[in-house]
Amino acid sequence: MILTKEKLFLKAQAELTQIIDMVTKALGKEQRIDEMERELFSQVQAVGRTLLEAYVVGQGDGDSGQQVQREGQRLRRLQGRRARRYVSIFGELMIERFVYAVREGQKIEYAPLDQRLGLPAGEFSYVLEDWQQRLCVQQSYGEAVTSLKTLLGLAPSERAAEQMTQRVATDAELFQLYQAPPPGQEEGEILVVTADGKGVPMRRPLEERIRSSHPRRGKGEKANKKQMAYVGAVYSIDRFVRTAEDVLEEVARQQRAAERPSPQHKQVWAEMTRSDEGKVATGRERVFMEMAFACHTRDLQRAKTLVCLMDGEKALWDEADQWLPRSVGILDLFHVLERLWQAAYCFHPERSPEAADFVSHHLRMLLEGKVGYVIGGLKRMRNRDELTGEKRRTLNAVITYYENNRQHMQYDEYLSAGYPIGSGVAEGACRHLVKDRMECTGMRWTVPGAQAMLHLRAIHINGSWNKYMNYHIEAEQARLYGHTAA
Repeated sequence: MILTKEKLFLKAQAELTQIIDMVTKALGKEQRIDEMERELFSQVQAVGRTLLEAYVVGQGDGDSGQQVQREGQRLRRLQGRRARRYVSIFGELMIERFVYAVREGQKIEYAPLDQRLGLPAGEFSYVLEDWQQRLCVQQSYGEAVTSLKTLLGLAPSERAAEQMTQRVATDAELFQLYQAPPPGQEEGEILVVTADGKGVPMRRPLEERIRSSHPRRGKGEKANKKQMAYVGAVYSIDRFVRTAEDVLEEVARQQRAAERPSPQHKQVWAEMTRSDEGKVATGRERVFMEMAFACHTRDLQRAKTLVCLMDGEKALWDEADQWLPRSVGILDLFHVLERLWQAAYCFHPERSPEAADFVSHHLRMLLEGKVGYVIGGLKRMRNRDELTGEKRRTLNAVITYYENNRQHMQYDEYLSAGYPIGSGVAEGACRHLVKDRMECTGMRWTVPGAQAMLHLRAIHINGSWNKYMNYHIEAEQARLYGHTAA
């Protein structure tokens, strides 16, 4: 039986009176405030559900007559009201309304009450979706669902939460691409671009799992395959002129200089290789396209120096050459330093003073622009008789790394110009955006599911969650009803 809005308002008043009576009676008892708080929340939820139901009933039943004209079609009202499930933060409602189609038994083309209320595409309210997805981008689906159920006493299933992520992320790509640039007066002097890759464990296709007749993996066979997610970041920063000695002191203390400027308005993206309308675009290509567009909008006059700061992956530098041809390429010093330690351990025991002296000496030379001397010296060292085959291979790999990236190792010039030469931004983004959420124990992803999660996590990290949810709701309403609900 459908109650009238008047009866529902009376019911809500009675429920409010019961709440007041409960609190009044509790005044004479010794009860912890948190116990009262939990009981109040549960009962207020019930009142909220009653009032929400009254609001729905008050909007009518969507009866617009026997026939309506809509988008060039004559639609007929179907017999009887049709129920639609709606799960709000107060609980579940069944919304009974009239709907229209070309004829009985065919697809519903128009539901006037759905449009009037601005109902979402799915069963869950936009508020519930918002709250659930805030948890999903930070926790596993199981943990997120459990958390919401603990808070509200209701939650979707894990599968429904996973499907919800893909639905909510539908508009993320366009939202990120067309964000307004930060205020110019808040930007630093240099625009910095950085990128890196991180593997995501993938779920094997169903047909592959069915075909597999081997319950145990063969030698060297991995439990799952990973697909690379490419993470990019753009930020601005003021110049910070230093000397080689300043950098050596920072490295020795493992602590950044107190006066070093901080990155401003960092934006992050994460992209996987996927097919779009039959065309395959790599994650690298997608993320560099997004970063290039962000650089354009943040520096329309090209007045800022553009720095591209990355590790030595050739594929990344190839993308940078294509999308950011005017950038100053800089090899991240942390990767250079990592290779120096590998070279040092070819000749000295690990963590020994001699190894530390080796690294300090060669790092100073690199910072002073003497890359050729370092490479030449390492080449002479590899001819020493005491080098074993493994150590010789390690040293050769270090030499090759430096030779391949020599054009991006002019550190004396970078320091005197005040450019950043080492940054944990890309690696930090890979860890925070990808690893912390995508590589939890037992997790396996499909490409659509992983990409949806990465889009939403990037929006969350960028501090744009509320703005995006409003954007997504308006976009979905426009798709469903041709305009946003009043």
